[in-house]
Amino acid sequence: MASLDIAFQNLISPMTLCFVLGVVAVAIRSDLALPEPVARFLSLYLMLAIGLKGGAELAQAPMATALPVFAAGLALTLAIPLWVYLALRRLTGRTAADCAGFAAHYGSVSAVTFIAATAFLDSAGIAHGSHATALLALMEAPAIVVAIMLARRAEGGAASAGGVLGRTLSSKSVVLLAGGLAIGAIVGPAGLQPVKPLFVDLFRGLLCLFLLDLGLQAARQGAAIRQAAPMILVLGVAVPLVNAALGLALASVIGLSVGEATILATLAASASYIVAPAAIRSALPEADAGLALTAALAVTFPFNLLVGLPLYLGAARLLVG
Repeated sequence: MASLDIAFQNLISPMTLCFVLGVVAVAIRSDLALPEPVARFLSLYLMLAIGLKGGAELAQAPMATALPVFAAGLALTLAIPLWVYLALRRLTGRTAADCAGFAAHYGSVSAVTFIAATAFLDSAGIAHGSHATALLALMEAPAIVVAIMLARRAEGGAASAGGVLGRTLSSKSVVLLAGGLAIGAIVGPAGLQPVKPLFVDLFRGLLCLFLLDLGLQAARQGAAIRQAAPMILVLGVAVPLVNAALGLALASVIGLSVGEATILATLAASASYIVAPAAIRSALPEADAGLALTAALAVTFPFNLLVGLPLYLGAARLLVG
């Protein structure tokens, strides 16, 4: 019953309902839209805010407890693009570039899904470790490099891992996330106090606006979903469920807490629609950009937000609780 109560609370949280409002606005053909500069600001703000908060928490965390979590996260972000790429190549007949693009999106992680997961656990009073944001930063780029190298290998070309990694790490999302993490770790919780009203107190309110915009974007992908509906819907739900199971299995092996296991499973189940699309557009312009982005944003993101989070928490309680 506790899991059902938490699931219901997640469904009626302001963040989730703002996402639903965006979907409804498109469904009724409202002219609601966030100006592009505002949407860009919210994206940049969230990356820096979660970096600062995570860095301040990391400054107090003993590294001995964080290393096993980091190792598990790195293993997942290297393994997920491999199995996703190979499965799609075998089952769908799509080109190597298309499969690699999809694998990159699902091997990388969604910062907004991570934010929703931490807010979800906080509202349930469940601790999730002080190194969670560092784990998010660690899992952002490696899968993209692996996926691009797989595509280049299939095409018989050479992939420069250094070049791909450099472009990924220099993207604005990664720079803000990693930079905020470093700043937060340097100044610590006390040094963060002067900017706490902006980056901590206003965080959830601005997250509501960001999720409203994401709801609008996801609903506008309706035509693309209808075009390739069966494959997008199946992949958009099946892939995160498999990845979450991998994350929970690793969490059980290394002895994580319920909250830490839920975070690891959620990150594994999430799909990037900020960093990965930009990297794939640059490195694999021949890839079908709509397939992966539509599945990630219009199917996987709302699935994780509405169903996945309480599901992963319930499974974590069964496995490690």
